[in-house]
Amino acid sequence: MNESIICMSYNVLHFENIRTHRLDYDAFARVIRDTDADIVGLNEVYGKCDAFDDQAFELSRRLGYNFYFSQAFLDDGVSPFGNALLSRFPIENAQTVLVPYPDIRNGSQYYEPRAVLQADAAGHRILVTHFGLNPDEQQNALKTVLPLIRESRCILMGDFNVTPDSAVLSPIRDRMQDADMFLPEGTRSFPSDEPFKKIDYIFTSPDYTVESACIPPIVVSDHRPYVVQLRN
Repeated sequence: MNESIICMSYNVLHFENIRTHRLDYDAFARVIRDTDADIVGLNEVYGKCDAFDDQAFELSRRLGYNFYFSQAFLDDGVSPFGNALLSRFPIENAQTVLVPYPDIRNGSQYYEPRAVLQADAAGHRILVTHFGLNPDEQQNALKTVLPLIRESRCILMGDFNVTPDSAVLSPIRDRMQDADMFLPEGTRSFPSDEPFKKIDYIFTSPDYTVESACIPPIVVSDHRPYVVQLRN
């Protein structure tokens, strides 16, 4: 098999357009459509509740994509919140793997329950995650992700909340290739209007060829989208 696919990792800030401070599914749909992404991992998505639409569905119906929403926790105890996957291809074997919450919280940043979305699409194993802000959260997320990584046809993406020099990424890089090596030096992803750090990633198993990688200067969410073209 030798096919090319385009993957996107995008933290969508629950689809709030930072320029208008309004929900704007159409603007986010245009971002995906303009990049021609086949598989899209989304962070910070709400499921159906009194306060929000089923956000992954709203985006999928605008694009004609398949979708899966992966709940990490209930925000304020009532609003499903987590990650999502959009795909041109059928989504199979989708499940949510919860990241253990630290028993003792020693970090200084905001804590939030996290999860890993795991699914298959056109023979590709897709993992979408959003690491926490604190070191103990990040270590728990890392321990959750590592056993899910496959040796072939595996793509891991998301907002890892660490910069490229972080030791948290080393065990992942030992098993997967980091598409960052194909980005121009100094490319950043956050915040989208004046980015000063890179915290969004796409990793692949070694059997993929990375044909291109870019973080286009798109300001809709507070993150810029990360787009990688792969061949397998």
